[in-house]
Amino acid sequence: MDIEASWVVGFVDGEGCFHVGIARHPGMTSGCQVLPEFTVVQHQKDVKVLHALKAYFGCGVVRRNHGDRMAYRVRGRDHLLERIIPFFMKHQLKTSKRQDFMKFRKVVLMMQRGEHLRDEGLARVKEISSQMNRSQPR
Repeated sequence: MDIEASWVVGFVDGEGCFHVGIARHPGMTSGCQVLPEFTVVQHQKDVKVLHALKAYFGCGVVRRNHGDRMAYRVRGRDHLLERIIPFFMKHQLKTSKRQDFMKFRKVVLMMQRGEHLRDEGLARVKEISSQMNRSQPR
């Protein structure tokens, strides 16, 4: 299945999610692990679209999400920094999802600089992530 950049933008605007999870992890310096993730979920009958996204970006995995839902996920920081973020900077999202993407980008760049490893940086990451993926106006 061949896909183009403009199709990817429209599809992700409707079906994608930029998420930053924060999990307690006693082995980490800050006691927490920051987990950025780009995800697209589809019914298993449309899994070929998720595989097309994986091929297009050249990274990530396609796995069962739950039940009859499948997900394309990119979690690796290098892949986010080198493929996903540059793509959406060049090919901008058209909906309010763009604001979530920009917050996501900010967190991933903070992580690249190691800011999430300090208390004040982790607090900022928590603040930013709490403002993401809300249906209310930003």
